[in-house]
Amino acid sequence: MSLEKYLNKDTLKSFILVTLGCFLFSYTINVLVIANHFGEGGITGLTLLGYYTLQIDPALSNLILNGFLLLIGYRYLERKTMVYTVLAVFELPTFLKVTQDWPVFVPENLVVAGVAAGVLVGIALGLVILGKGTTAGTDIIAMMMHKYLGWSVSSSLLMIDFIIVTPLAFVIGFEKAVLTLIMLFIASKVINFILEGVNPRKAIMIISDKYDEIGQRIQTDLDRGITVLDGHGFYSKEKRQVLYVVVSRQQLMPVQRIIHEYDPEAFVIITDVNQVIGEGFTFYLDDNGNKLHH
Repeated sequence: MSLEKYLNKDTLKSFILVTLGCFLFSYTINVLVIANHFGEGGITGLTLLGYYTLQIDPALSNLILNGFLLLIGYRYLERKTMVYTVLAVFELPTFLKVTQDWPVFVPENLVVAGVAAGVLVGIALGLVILGKGTTAGTDIIAMMMHKYLGWSVSSSLLMIDFIIVTPLAFVIGFEKAVLTLIMLFIASKVINFILEGVNPRKAIMIISDKYDEIGQRIQTDLDRGITVLDGHGFYSKEKRQVLYVVVSRQQLMPVQRIIHEYDPEAFVIITDVNQVIGEGFTFYLDDNGNKLHH
């Protein structure tokens, strides 16, 4: 088996993303979370519980607990995911040790620290998952829930984190426990944005007598493909043409202006789209980065 299959741009990109994510996560834990006596979710929350109560080194407990979950996770996750997860399992405690004595950030207003920690943790975990890895721990459980239950990664993490933060509340106090939950909520939204919302899409259905003029303008001005659906009113039985188009968030307002220009009374439905696979947006790729056709 040739090494060239694994040593490619995609592998390098994943390695960089996972490493950056692990470093940023470890930095945030030491400089913001521990410094302000916050809690955390997942395995990190358990390591902080051990640190606050028994002074157990977070780097050591993190390695032990994540290593244990890694033994479970290999049965459920794909080979590539496991490779980058193993990388993360060793990088996290290493970076936790490296950044342990770095200058901390303790603002007068703890809300500032909580928000900052939430954003940075979200970016960190988002980068790791974007790099096809996990930070082990409850990330493995969250990805298993995503794979087998269809739950979003961010929602799964938030639920697990809530369960883990509950006992931490008795150690760090109610106020900081609430700030921890706010931090975790912000982190989940940032993760969601990185995984699903970096290139957000909107699906638009347009019902109008001026469908032809509207469709032509959208196609000409925005270079977006449009599907024409045949429909009819349930009550009137009148046949109507329905335009269906998927656009980026930046193209949403121009589309609305075009519709209003031709038919201010058009019936328009706009919905969020988590992912689009296809020409003009993205494709499924194989391990070598080649387009897959279905």
